[in-house]
Amino acid sequence: MSEINVRVLGEDEWEMYKEMRLRALQESPEAFVADYETEVDYEEDFWRTRMRRSARLLAERDGEAVGILSLRGNDKLFDNAAEIFGLWVPQNLRGSGVAARLVQSAAKAANSDGHTQLVYWVGTDNGRAVAFASSYGFRPTEHRRRMAHQGGEHDGDEEAAMVLALHR
Repeated sequence: MSEINVRVLGEDEWEMYKEMRLRALQESPEAFVADYETEVDYEEDFWRTRMRRSARLLAERDGEAVGILSLRGNDKLFDNAAEIFGLWVPQNLRGSGVAARLVQSAAKAANSDGHTQLVYWVGTDNGRAVAFASSYGFRPTEHRRRMAHQGGEHDGDEEAAMVLALHR
């Protein structure tokens, strides 16, 4: 199997991010607050603004996009923390190491930016995601929030903040 390369997308690569985001919304709509029907019509300015708000890490294998993850600074829960969100890998590639490479790259980037912790919100009923985060070294915290779904509805599902200490 070919090597997985991860790189940060530049603002001018907004179309690549849009394509990956729309693929994620189509394949895994339950994992996102937004929906495909809304985001597909957003114009270039919207996507460029989104690109400036957070780093977008793209995983590629043999020149094909195989996963995406977003990273931003977030000191709301923990001092000097960064947060990963929007992690998505196509279903047929889950368990192949793509998500692990994305998280490793995000941790390295966050550490390089001086952050000492990495936060990842995980649905408490998503056993696979909790197991993945735990196997990478994320630990559960007492922080919980209601999970919003498409259209902003809440159905009682909950997310837990998991945190990974970054070594300097």
